[in-house]
Amino acid sequence: MRMWNTDTLWFDAAIVCAVFAVGNICFGRFSEHQSRLARVGKLVVTLAIVLGLSAYGHRVWAYVLLAATVIPLLYVHGYWLPKHGVNGWTAEPRDRYLELIARRGRTTLPRMPSRSRE
Repeated sequence: MRMWNTDTLWFDAAIVCAVFAVGNICFGRFSEHQSRLARVGKLVVTLAIVLGLSAYGHRVWAYVLLAATVIPLLYVHGYWLPKHGVNGWTAEPRDRYLELIARRGRTTLPRMPSRSRE
């Protein structure tokens, strides 16, 4: 038995978790308005799909599907957000970003803490 066997479901799960970790580090600012349950749910559903496909012999399709998620990410963060005046990397200006997602019907605006200027 080799020590580094990449032909396992554990490896597939590690890849999915690594993708989510990097995504949260780079783009976590965009999902702060979502509940923790929704964010964990995305991970669980993605894991279930990738591991299900991989377990039934469709490992290539599992990775193709995982890689295909980059296409909407590039469109939204590289084109759509900047077109509407929001930085696709930092979600700034924050209130403009929150207005956009509220207008799209995806969420209600979270309450922003009031800042007193003393």
